[in-house]
Amino acid sequence: MTPPANEDRVALLALCKIPKVNWYLLAREAQRLGGLARLLHGEVTESSPEAVAAAEAIRDALPQRSALVDEAQREIDKAQAIDARLITVLDEDYPTTLRLIFNLPPFLFVRGQFDEADLRSVAVVGTRRASADGVKRSGKMARLLVERGVTVVSGLARGIDTAAHRAALDAGGRTIAVIGTGIRKCYPAENRQLAEEIAAHGALVSQFWPDAPGATYTFPRRNVTMSGIAQGTVVIEASSTSGAKMQARLALEHGKKVFLIKSLTESQEWARTYVEKRGAVMVDEVDDVVRLLAAPERIHAADNRRAQLAFQF
Repeated sequence: MTPPANEDRVALLALCKIPKVNWYLLAREAQRLGGLARLLHGEVTESSPEAVAAAEAIRDALPQRSALVDEAQREIDKAQAIDARLITVLDEDYPTTLRLIFNLPPFLFVRGQFDEADLRSVAVVGTRRASADGVKRSGKMARLLVERGVTVVSGLARGIDTAAHRAALDAGGRTIAVIGTGIRKCYPAENRQLAEEIAAHGALVSQFWPDAPGATYTFPRRNVTMSGIAQGTVVIEASSTSGAKMQARLALEHGKKVFLIKSLTESQEWARTYVEKRGAVMVDEVDDVVRLLAAPERIHAADNRRAQLAFQF
């Protein structure tokens, strides 16, 4: 079982219980030197209208702090009941790759384990309504990635995601599922056994309260985090309105690599535009992806630079 959360970690989750406070703002502020203490007094370093409003909302909620802490602890207890552990931005084992994006979640509930090897990770994503060729390409990409020591990240959805997770597991590799529900839920329900296998051989990750259902806003947020955890995103098959296209856009905004397979760029105008004008890379085989991945040392160096900047505030 996960050890009891310490006071600071519970306090951070209590802040997340305050309505109208942006969680990404809380994550950024909490990582800065003295950030959590400032937050608990309703003070922030950012000066945007959203940040000013959040500080006011926190100050207004201070009289209810004890009740909010109790609510937060109950959420942690729910997760611990299924052997899920809490990781926050205050913890050293928060994923290093995820720290490097501006819209990182303040906490994660995790079943399974992260590993240093996950620094070499690639998200394999695409449509839920995948063609037979799309499913085949997804499985092949995932299998070849894990054979080269790369962790496969995906979102546990039907179609491309399911094929990627299954192929990674069948090849004896690591895979991480970033889900769009609470850690105690499974969507789609038919992937429950797959989720159990992922938790046993990788990590099942949620950025929501443990019993949170899927909603229109949860899956886009899941895509943000999936992009952040991975070094890059491979899009296998996706229309111009799909969540996979949105993840490609997010990954570019995060400064991550975006890989669009050749068949996608040949069939989708948006994919051609991303390659020609937005910095995405068309790939024909797995080695086109692997050779562009950064060494773990470079990721740690980037995180050290981030931490030094954070301490200057």
